[in-house]
Amino acid sequence: MIGVLIGLAAGFFGGLVGLGGGVIMIPLMVSILKLSQHTAHGTSLVALVFTGIMGAITYALNGSVDLVASILLASTAVFTARAGAYFASALPEWKLKRAFGGFLIVVSLLLLKPYLPHVGRPVTGWVETVILLATGIFTGFLSGMMGVGGGTIMVPSMVLLAGYTQYMAQGCSLLAMVPVGIAGAYSHWRLGNVTGNILPGLIAGILAGTYLGGSLAHFLPEAALRVIFSAVLIWTGVRYLRAPKPRSEGQAAA
Repeated sequence: MIGVLIGLAAGFFGGLVGLGGGVIMIPLMVSILKLSQHTAHGTSLVALVFTGIMGAITYALNGSVDLVASILLASTAVFTARAGAYFASALPEWKLKRAFGGFLIVVSLLLLKPYLPHVGRPVTGWVETVILLATGIFTGFLSGMMGVGGGTIMVPSMVLLAGYTQYMAQGCSLLAMVPVGIAGAYSHWRLGNVTGNILPGLIAGILAGTYLGGSLAHFLPEAALRVIFSAVLIWTGVRYLRAPKPRSEGQAAA
């Protein structure tokens, strides 16, 4: 039952702001279910595949999915997602969390006050293709590394650099995270970072929550949606920045 509630919360926020929900799910699995950080990341990626499926269907029904853009994002991300999963097991986790936390906060501030030259000016042709492919490279790696769907990278990049609307960026992000999540989850499964017994509850909650969140998103003004998205990023970034440094490492450095 706890797994269902965690999945419901993660799915609702994921569908609302175009994220996989890992930023909600991972802290809850670690604090409530007492999973290790690596196991929470791997299990989250498996569950987030279903967030992407249900979220993409919900956004597509509202005309907010660009299939070509989603394919371009996923085409590079599926390769780097596996690398990110293995990289997560090789480097100190606290350093990666702090760096990513700072990045999330910078992106959220840009979205709250969009002053970049390309904001509001949609790009087309080869420039758009390059932006989407490059976004997929970074998204896949960070998705596999941090156990999140990748919306934290995809959505800001598509809005700020390519001029997509918030709705369209979130819909494309949810669709692209399906193959990306599968690639990252497979690597985490091979590393033993997936707990299967809680997945049925998580997935059931995610499917219901994502539909509700995705439906609600289209009733909100785009400005309000951007504020909600930025608030989630700031909250997540602060959590990552506060990742504790292991005592043994600190003593060794001293």
